[in-house]
Amino acid sequence: MTGNLESITAKICAFSRAQHSDKEGGVIFNDYLAYDMLGPEEYEQIGQMIEGRFSPYASRTRKKFDHSFVARELRTYISPITLPRAEFAEKSLHEFLKRHEKAQYVICGAGMDTFSFRNHDKNLQIYELDHPNTQKYKLTQLKKLGWKIPDNAHYVSVDFSKDNMIKRLLDAGFDQNIPTFITILGVTYYLTLDVFEDTIRKFSMIAAPESEIVFDYPDEHSFGLKQNSERYLRLRQITTGLGEIMKQGFSLQEMNDALNRNGFVIIDHLQPAQIQLLMAAGEEYEHVAYENIHLLHALKK
Repeated sequence: MTGNLESITAKICAFSRAQHSDKEGGVIFNDYLAYDMLGPEEYEQIGQMIEGRFSPYASRTRKKFDHSFVARELRTYISPITLPRAEFAEKSLHEFLKRHEKAQYVICGAGMDTFSFRNHDKNLQIYELDHPNTQKYKLTQLKKLGWKIPDNAHYVSVDFSKDNMIKRLLDAGFDQNIPTFITILGVTYYLTLDVFEDTIRKFSMIAAPESEIVFDYPDEHSFGLKQNSERYLRLRQITTGLGEIMKQGFSLQEMNDALNRNGFVIIDHLQPAQIQLLMAAGEEYEHVAYENIHLLHALKK
């Protein structure tokens, strides 16, 4: 995110879900509202930006982007992260809801997430947390599209660098006595371990027992492993060029310790080979899991 602009990476993630759903049948994760959420004009602009090697400043000579080239770029750098984590998170959420008739769902770094409009469970209270710039953009987009915001959807603007996340959530109606499912997707890449653990600590302070959390993270080899340095290095270059700088990788032990210190225990851990299995249905499109990215699912005791 640069200056007063909304997150471009949030738009790129939505674009990858839209492209996969519309052009590849959504075989890994079907976000059938992602294209509508962006709208045709924004979709075209993001496509042209990706065609320009992910540069928001690249000049354009065509009115339409090259779908084949953009699809290859997405399958190489973006979709192997965005699609399996979304599938894993929402599948885990649905299992969580089978166990809790009344529940809350907190989407940390919600971006252009469309779950609130795909959800049919009126007993589920949904809290979307994101930076004020990105959330303002999304709400403006929803108004332009004429979409009615569901009564159980709550938009909470939080600048994590200076705002009190707990107070913002409580002010929005968050109930500390109701089991909560929390997702923190695409966030750890830009945080140090201390900052990420502080986020876990804050959620632990207000989440009821039996609450659950799902997040993705780059492992400790991310900044030096030769076998994935080229692709991951390029991904880091892309996000840096968009104003969002990746910080560090984490070991499973570091993540386990951070969770344990704050009352969470790991109940599921997907390593790269297991994430690849999540994408098996889409193998026709050559999605290959990153060798250094993992998914974690933890329970609050």
